[in-house]
Amino acid sequence: MNRILGDKRIVVLLLAPALLVYSVVMLLPVGWSFGYTLFEGNAINGFEYVGLTNLRELFIDPDVRDALWFTVRFAVVLTMVQVALGYGLALLYTFVLRRGSSLVRTLVFFPVVLPTVAVALLFQQLFESAPQMGPVNQLLDAVGLAPVDWFGSGGAGFVVIVLMEAWRSMGFYAVLLYAGLVDIPEDILESARVDGATGFKLVRHMVLPLSAPVLLSSIIFSINGTLKVFDSVLALTAGGPGNTTTPLTLYMFQTSFTYGQYGYGSAIALLLSTLCLLVTLAIFRSARRDRTEA
Repeated sequence: MNRILGDKRIVVLLLAPALLVYSVVMLLPVGWSFGYTLFEGNAINGFEYVGLTNLRELFIDPDVRDALWFTVRFAVVLTMVQVALGYGLALLYTFVLRRGSSLVRTLVFFPVVLPTVAVALLFQQLFESAPQMGPVNQLLDAVGLAPVDWFGSGGAGFVVIVLMEAWRSMGFYAVLLYAGLVDIPEDILESARVDGATGFKLVRHMVLPLSAPVLLSSIIFSINGTLKVFDSVLALTAGGPGNTTTPLTLYMFQTSFTYGQYGYGSAIALLLSTLCLLVTLAIFRSARRDRTEA
């Protein structure tokens, strides 16, 4: 086996089919999309070469600025909520429930496998304000607070989207982080307990540093997923009211397939790809600097 894997030609031959499929399915469409940024038009009306016009339009389009601001704000807030809830649940599974956490993990993970449209319809009913009040507004009315038109303003709609996505995803991040916590050697934790580290001190000085790699992976996974949010927003608010809850992905979809501007839609996709790349690199760089300083 070592002799086979040591031959670079055999390694290339073994990897070639997978690389070919990946290139055709992933890399070729990405390159094709980037090429569209230099053109204007669509498959029906034809294409016209416009150079960097689409890219320049990104800097002066107010709708792009609004979509970018919503996307970044949504990604930052939801990533913090997702990872914090997931980490809290993982700690609960590991140190409180222990072996009895299987049922709880299953119940918390269940929303992850539910269809997006079904979850969106559920939250529409929960936060409904007209023609009749949903359970949330009924609760607010019962405690003497004024009902809220949750889908009548961008701020309230943003809150509902964050709550929905946090409820859907916290079980996934809990399981992901739990897998990292259970790999921490028990003898290290026991030694820390003998030295007097219990409760928050144990988590702060021992568990958190030892689980940093999986925590970093969770943050990167979350931030990239939330930057590319699409289906949940489309199903819950359709980007409204107006365009106050429209992320870059939805604006890209509308530009390309509703208005038939493939070139400008590809330019928005390029902006989103660049944003995801820069955020990931920034997180990696920050984590590397922290390890160096430590």
